[in-house]
Amino acid sequence: MVDTVEISRVNIRDSLSVDVSVWMQHPDDMDFRPALSVSGTTFTIASHSDGSTLASVELDEEQMEAVVRDQSAELRVKFQVHGMHGNLKKINPIIADGKAKKLATANWKTTQNVSFD
Repeated sequence: MVDTVEISRVNIRDSLSVDVSVWMQHPDDMDFRPALSVSGTTFTIASHSDGSTLASVELDEEQMEAVVRDQSAELRVKFQVHGMHGNLKKINPIIADGKAKKLATANWKTTQNVSFD
């Protein structure tokens, strides 16, 4: 189940690109099905499962032109889980190559259709 959704950046690449951080409640949760919509100049990410609004952001004129032209948007999602790794206070280096260990991250990129109200 999705805990919170944060829109960190909206920019234009080939189409409208939205960077999103999705915080899940448990590492085994897989219920993130986004539905994108635009009402006026407000871009909204809603849950396809129950219809609740997860996050929204105001678009400027150039971003509105891109989303209207393409009728879709690219979501670049970074999944995170609260408390999955605990607090990392000490980084243990890998002796073989001298680099520090990194925590696992799950990233997802998709193009979704946008509905207009």
